[in-house]
Amino acid sequence: MKPIFSRIVATGGYLPERVLSNHELEQMVETSDAWIFARTGIRSRHIAAPDEKTVDMAAAAARQALADAGLRAEDLDLIIVATTTADQIFPSTACLLQARLGNHGAPAFDIQAVCTGFIYALATADRFIRSGGARHALVVGVESMSRIVDWTDRGTCILFGDGAGAVILSASDQPGIISTHIHADGAYADLLQVPGGETRMTMQGNAVFRMAVRTLGEIVQETLAANALTAEDIDWLVPHQANIRIIQATADKLGLPMERVVTTVEHHGNTSAASVPLALDDAARRRCFQPGQRLLLEAFGGGFTWGSALLRWG
Repeated sequence: MKPIFSRIVATGGYLPERVLSNHELEQMVETSDAWIFARTGIRSRHIAAPDEKTVDMAAAAARQALADAGLRAEDLDLIIVATTTADQIFPSTACLLQARLGNHGAPAFDIQAVCTGFIYALATADRFIRSGGARHALVVGVESMSRIVDWTDRGTCILFGDGAGAVILSASDQPGIISTHIHADGAYADLLQVPGGETRMTMQGNAVFRMAVRTLGEIVQETLAANALTAEDIDWLVPHQANIRIIQATADKLGLPMERVVTTVEHHGNTSAASVPLALDDAARRRCFQPGQRLLLEAFGGGFTWGSALLRWG
């Protein structure tokens, strides 16, 4: 029998209508557009409407991906949602999304790895397909970060936004997802967290920045070594959109010019688990990628968690 691989056959994305600019934040906390942009690369972010739920955004991105794949919801054998900001404790966002789409019977579950959630979910779906457990999988990263941000804390409220990104993975006899690599170290939990019983995030920004730059550099090297590749073999970097300085540091380690790095942080902010799939969808719709090109996806998040996925496009 031929080996089974998974490949991305479609993407989807959704951003809320409401845009919150740095200039508006100047009226809310002691900050400025120049200060925010110089340190983060962010100009604006999208904020979910008061009546807009996490599952609403997930459904919008999922429907777009399904339409682009030419599939119906009932064709899905697996639904995984990566989110930190579920609408309710249970059922899972994935089960709520499944009902919204009209799929019945496929396994559906959430993964919570904060900003690395989409990479974790992609790795899980890839393994399902490679083992023959699914033929078509929907993977969604979605966040309503505005609901856990402390809007009086200028160190965190300037960073985050809301949105959803989705991909459809399908079985193939040709490699699409080449390899995935995921890690965690809970010893650093107190540096970035929403403590139990609370609904607001706390972050030690400088420590998180240093750890992100180091671990993302390491995961890049791990991915290259595992596939006997060099940095020159990577055509595009699709990074987690947390901070332009972290993105630039990772690109420098790869020796990639910023023209080959997908960046949406300026107008999306940090959408946590939605960050990588939204960036992927944005670049795909701008036709940045050519069939056969190698893409390196990577992310770092609270936990700490970090991970990467190497894939061939098309």
